Amino acid sequence: MVHVANPAPASVFAAEFLAHVVELGVQHIVLSPGARSQALALVAAELEHRGDVKLHVRIDERAAGFLALGLAVETRIPAVVITTSGSAVANLHPAVLEAHHAGVPMIVLTADRPEELREIGSNQTTHQHDIFGPAVRLSVDEPAPVPGATAERRGAELAHDAFYTATDHYAPGPVHLNVAFREPLSSAIDVRPVELLIHSLRPVESGISLELARGPNTVVIAGADAGPRAEEVAHEGGWPLIAEVTSGSRYGRNLIPAYRELLSNPELTRLVERIVVFGHPTLSREIPALIGDSSTGIQTVVVRGAAPEGYNPGLNVSSFVNDVTVEPGETDRDWLGLWIVSGREAFERYESTAIDAALATAPNVTASRSDSMEDKKAFLAAELAASRVKISRELLVDAVWRSTWPHDRLVFAASRLIRVADKFVGGKKISVHANRGLAGIDGTIGTGIGIALATENSLTRIVVGDLAALHDAGSMLFGTQEERPRVQVIVGNDGGGTIFDALEVGQTASAENMDRVFLTPQQADLEALATAYGWGYTKVATVSDLERALTGAGDGPELVEVELER
Repeated sequence: MVHVANPAPASVFAAEFLAHVVELGVQHIVLSPGARSQALALVAAELEHRGDVKLHVRIDERAAGFLALGLAVETRIPAVVITTSGSAVANLHPAVLEAHHAGVPMIVLTADRPEELREIGSNQTTHQHDIFGPAVRLSVDEPAPVPGATAERRGAELAHDAFYTATDHYAPGPVHLNVAFREPLSSAIDVRPVELLIHSLRPVESGISLELARGPNTVVIAGADAGPRAEEVAHEGGWPLIAEVTSGSRYGRNLIPAYRELLSNPELTRLVERIVVFGHPTLSREIPALIGDSSTGIQTVVVRGAAPEGYNPGLNVSSFVNDVTVEPGETDRDWLGLWIVSGREAFERYESTAIDAALATAPNVTASRSDSMEDKKAFLAAELAASRVKISRELLVDAVWRSTWPHDRLVFAASRLIRVADKFVGGKKISVHANRGLAGIDGTIGTGIGIALATENSLTRIVVGDLAALHDAGSMLFGTQEERPRVQVIVGNDGGGTIFDALEVGQTASAENMDRVFLTPQQADLEALATAYGWGYTKVATVSDLERALTGAGDGPELVEVELER
């Protein structure tokens, strides 16, 4: 592969490793510049020039990590993220943790000092090996390449080990290769196509599958990343489907709205005899409370997903399986009908409350509105057209939900808005994502931009609170030579972290302490922020303004600021 006289071993290794992972299927490389990783950077640039891979350059390693995460969330193929030595490596930790807990493949390739420069006070040198602990599926501390064929062979071997470990069918996730490089740190090199050591993916072993009998009163629960299988099983069994907004299965005629209220009703939950769980439920307390209550006698079956830890509230799960089938037979229409009717009634009560709150913001309408639900809806529609209704959280998520099409992508931050959406929006077969592995607010914009870059011509909307937006503002920076995707960051700005209002601390802390150490009010100028990063900007205060902003999305990155009452 290498046809240059006396090439640097670092460049030989870089060329072999990166060419092999690209041949195995890697489509994206994310790079943060650095001297120690220069051989990897130059080879990555050459591979992009040849059209073999897409290269994304970010100056902030933390943003680079979440960008790689988003690329893999959309493609299910690991991106390679490259950093230099020192604190650069530590900045990848949040994204690696999210990838670990969410089961997202990622190849982390960090450059390091050789053995003789470690633990002697060398500049930009720290203990990088095993820095991510148990959060990676594979951790290799690779010695500095030496001249000769060893560098070529080892680069190819590590490429295969990293790719196949990251994409393991039952345990995908991040891998970390920490590679030492000695000077010279790079040289001219001829990067040529490679012949793979292995020409096909490893075979997928068949796992444990369970046939579900029709007898027990069953509820199917779909958490984050459950995918369409949850809806399929609910449909086949004729069972009620409780699907979180990021499940990928929030659609179909078995979908139950307002599920929190139903799961809080003991008259209904006492009738449940079996629960089948797909994905990772994280958006309510009612689901883990029901599963974890050993006094109910409910049998819980968890279908394993990509996450490494089995979902097991109260250690009360009966069995873990890789898939389920449904026993042939007749559907219990009474059981399904009970949940559907109860869910619709509960949702109408919630919807009525939300509409009343919206109408209260419209001037001079209180005396004329009717108590009829249909009249309220009709009146609200008229008010929206007249631009007289201020935006509530419910109206914000509803407008975004209605404006999102199957070919679009929707990303939620771990803010208050995702819980409002989970409670308020109906069924729709669209792609919805969120970093629910650890449910942190960090990296949401970076993850969404990665998703946008992987989908190219589609529109990606990222719905965040103001604190989540400010926390990840660095991900909005694009270099002058970097691709700028079609993405809208929609910021529900209520001036702080109002998600804490719903927690117990909101009932016990003093107003002063609550404001200072939880709500953390801010007055950041989001328009100036958007301008600084070269983004389009729109500020909206009414629902009709918001709908115009959503339907008028441009071809580049835009920030839409939505004023919300605190």
